[in-house]
Amino acid sequence: MYVLAEESSEYNTEIKVVETTQLYGKLGKFRCLQFADDAIQGAIDLKDPKRIVLDYQKAVIQLMALIEPLFDQVFIIGHGIGTISSHHPDKRVKVAEIDAKVVELSRRLFDYQLDNVAVGDGREMLNNEHSDCYDYIVLDAFTPKGTPFHFTTLPFLQMTSGKLNARGTLLMNVFGKPKNDRLINAIFSTLREAYPYTKGYTLPAKNDSEIRNMILLGSKQPIKLSEGTVPGLMEIELEEGHLLMDSDSKFLERFD
Repeated sequence: MYVLAEESSEYNTEIKVVETTQLYGKLGKFRCLQFADDAIQGAIDLKDPKRIVLDYQKAVIQLMALIEPLFDQVFIIGHGIGTISSHHPDKRVKVAEIDAKVVELSRRLFDYQLDNVAVGDGREMLNNEHSDCYDYIVLDAFTPKGTPFHFTTLPFLQMTSGKLNARGTLLMNVFGKPKNDRLINAIFSTLREAYPYTKGYTLPAKNDSEIRNMILLGSKQPIKLSEGTVPGLMEIELEEGHLLMDSDSKFLERFD
């Protein structure tokens, strides 16, 4: 592994850009953005830069094309290297990223060229958008501790619903386990409180106890997706959990 850049910022104690010949068991030549916990935040195949490398990003892109093929307006919270927004240069996409250093690295070392990223807190920025505006809101924000808590609460999720049009869908990329994960159960239960229609999907893992990417959907209309529609995604039923409120900032401490 070769380190191309090693930076720090107000929001991340360590941000690395590395090149490696192996990623998730696959051989090649990859350039990756990662935070202090070494979790991959974005990756490109240097031999085929347009290929979507990370499975969860591929799944999000496929879900967007299936649920509402004629979508036009998208709001993304969490930039990474800009994989999802780069895939839709013909759409009206706004991206919120709290860390200016992440945006700078995406442009300098991952060739991100679109002029659609604003630096700031995604919740505050989305709150300032017009109501009934978006076809999709994509939540893909992470810190070394996981999804920032204020993107999981009922007031936030209700606010996202107000920003979506009648066909709109929220897609949340979260990291956890499909069974016996109290935080994931809480996030999904809170999502069910905010949206009339919801679904949960998991990407493959070795066993149920392994942490992996999961995609949670909330929509104002029925989500018409059959099993196996998106290769590698499996629909899951999550258990009932605690409703998350903005005042419940001690949730993680109480349930660790």
